[in-house]
Amino acid sequence: MGHRLLRWFFTAVFRLLSRSRVEGLENLPRDCPYILVGNHLSIVDAPLAYLYLGGPQITGFVASKWRYHPFYYPIIRLAGGIFIRRGEVDRMALQAAIDWLRAGKCFGMAPEGTRSRVGVLQRGKTGAAYLASQVDAPLVPMAMIGTDRAFPSLLRLRRPELILRIGEAFRLPPVAEGDRSQVLRHQTDEIMCRIAALLPPRYWGFYTNHPRLQELTAVQAGMLAVS
Repeated sequence: MGHRLLRWFFTAVFRLLSRSRVEGLENLPRDCPYILVGNHLSIVDAPLAYLYLGGPQITGFVASKWRYHPFYYPIIRLAGGIFIRRGEVDRMALQAAIDWLRAGKCFGMAPEGTRSRVGVLQRGKTGAAYLASQVDAPLVPMAMIGTDRAFPSLLRLRRPELILRIGEAFRLPPVAEGDRSQVLRHQTDEIMCRIAALLPPRYWGFYTNHPRLQELTAVQAGMLAVS
């Protein structure tokens, strides 16, 4: 009941205040578990993702600072969010996410670890790669586009265009024990470049000149040329 109420609420709000749409729903795996990984530009991101993807089968990390917020906390409880302490390794939160995935459900997170204050991708943290190494589940990249301009547009009495774009699922290779930290860093860059490839270049930020991103965008350009 709580999830239906949230979907109804977010549908009403986004229809009234924005022009929002989702692209790439066909890329979602038919069955859970899978890990959704996306960029984080605004407090609008989570509601936008919930609007199109939310339900009892999916949850995600929420910064612990919202635990005592009088407005957001009831919404987070209804959505089933898992609180995580930023700036440290929160093993309880990570274990809760692992348990959720092992129960056959889906989990969403922002590998950057926090909202970007400059409107572009920051260097990703290794938490998403670590989570994938603990659970046999594919990752699904998603891109939030336009959410950074949502409030400025509303202040100018314009409805912002918001896009949730979903890319193709992929898997990371197993992590060897010997060079674990280095491999997790490399895999994190892979995750972030997959997200960046779904975004317009203005959002690429830290990954603008990354060779893997250039490779992914070249492949996309080639596919478009063929089609």
